[in-house]
Amino acid sequence: MRVLHTPTRLGAALLAAAALHGAPAAAADEPGWTAAPAAGRPGTPRPYFYLAGAAGAVLEDRLTLANPGDRERTLTLRGADAYNTPDGALAVRPAGEGAAVAADAGSGAGSWISFGAAATVKVPPHTRAVVPFTVTVPPAAAPGDHPAAVVATEAGHEAAVRVHLRVGGPTLAALTVEDVAVHGSGSSAVIRYALVNRGNVAVAPELAVRAEGRFGEAPGRAAHAVPVELLPGRRVELSEPWPGAPALDRVDLTLTATAPGAAPATARATAWLLPGGTAARLGTGLLALGTLAMAALLLVRTRRTRRERSPEPPATAAAPAPEPELTGASR
Repeated sequence: MRVLHTPTRLGAALLAAAALHGAPAAAADEPGWTAAPAAGRPGTPRPYFYLAGAAGAVLEDRLTLANPGDRERTLTLRGADAYNTPDGALAVRPAGEGAAVAADAGSGAGSWISFGAAATVKVPPHTRAVVPFTVTVPPAAAPGDHPAAVVATEAGHEAAVRVHLRVGGPTLAALTVEDVAVHGSGSSAVIRYALVNRGNVAVAPELAVRAEGRFGEAPGRAAHAVPVELLPGRRVELSEPWPGAPALDRVDLTLTATAPGAAPATARATAWLLPGGTAARLGTGLLALGTLAMAALLLVRTRRTRRERSPEPPATAAAPAPEPELTGASR
């Protein structure tokens, strides 16, 4: 899995190595050559490919490979699926992964890209090579965005450039926010949540946080951009600081996620916010109190049982009455 570098949000600017002039550097392990879309107009660099067409169409574009070094470069070119990693980063599938993995990455649009006989290109020193490629959209392709990339490789070094591909037809922007939880309290509080793209186009989400405590409304967070481009069908798990969280309160939290063209999505959660270590001390105190209460209850029950089982004292036997003396006997 190669993680793509995305200086901007929706649209993704440059995902890896850039053109020789005017574009940001790709990564710290710069391989000595660059890959970028061929300029649309003379002197106008493009940060990524944007292609659109109907199902069944064959689309064309060109990739520029620049070699500013002093030796020849031999580069291998391929198409790849682009997808979100669980933490929201954009990535492409490595070459040779099976269909099951590719299906998990999305629509398989990487397999629609072909460089034909130019899949291997030799670029002389101090030279640019412009390489054409085609995107053949299947007749049964679903409408919406199909994330992909073109990848150039040499000796283990890769540069991937985003292909933003849209198939014509009805589009739907929709997302949900799920699994809201709060960890910590006060200035160290962190909100964790998941975003899911339920539509067929990529979205740039925004998130707002509202909190209601037992002592009144607590500081939340106004709507702000989430630094993720969420691709169709993908789920990402995110977290963000909540510096205004109360240090001690029981809070009802409401998260509202929005995106252009999508209906607002909300999720709610209730959390106890306690100062650091308070939860542990409270739990220990409650455990000790419970232990004492149980011991007292057992003592009372034991004493009651003993009283109920004690035998009653035996009754005192009555003293025998003295026999009467006979009188009037003959002498």
